[in-house]
Amino acid sequence: MIELIPAIDIINGKCVRLSQGNYDQQKNYQKDPLAMAKDFENHGIRRLHLVDLDGAKAQHIVNYNVLEKIALHTQLTIDFGGGLKSNEDLRIAFESGASMITGGSIAVKNESLFTEWLAKFGNEKIILGADVKDEKVSVTGWTETTDIQLIPFIENYQKKGIKQIICTDISKDGMLQGVSIDLYKKILKQIPDIHLIASGGVASWKDIETLEEAHIPAVIFGKAFYEGNITLAEIEKYIL
Repeated sequence: MIELIPAIDIINGKCVRLSQGNYDQQKNYQKDPLAMAKDFENHGIRRLHLVDLDGAKAQHIVNYNVLEKIALHTQLTIDFGGGLKSNEDLRIAFESGASMITGGSIAVKNESLFTEWLAKFGNEKIILGADVKDEKVSVTGWTETTDIQLIPFIENYQKKGIKQIICTDISKDGMLQGVSIDLYKKILKQIPDIHLIASGGVASWKDIETLEEAHIPAVIFGKAFYEGNITLAEIEKYIL
């Protein structure tokens, strides 16, 4: 069974979704993030992917108050990411209730610090964020594409102890055009013992079934749910 991980992306304390990471293509959703998290929990979800988009832009944690509210009022395991660039950011995130944090840009731009976090907190709490376009890693809220090849990037951190990665195909994210199944298959073929969390492009329940058939361990979904293509009833039926 593939693990279902809904995403809540935050700007100014509110639920939003971007298209291909573009802040100019922002859609706001009326539901309060805490109410949304409670809905997920009440329908069987156990893990949440919470993204501080303000933090990603500002290069430091911003929406920790939203994280704290959700952590205090639900039992969800929260994976928090967006703008985590310093030890202070990590301290705030964990003290605010994050069970795990995801580091993407920091893993590219400050390998020594990210490796230090991995050694200090362990691979159950530190997740590698591998945001990719044309199999090259992107950073800084997806505004900057590097020349770093995806597979070697993951392999390098696996050697350092990373067990979980969130791989987001930027070209697919928020577009409701289907998932990059060939990319995920390629990753698992070359790095079979990594815990791969697929992200980006989920358009309907069929995409989740496609990922499950390919033995992808987990999937993050967002816009498909917020646009009504995936329902709480479907989630509950699958989990329970």
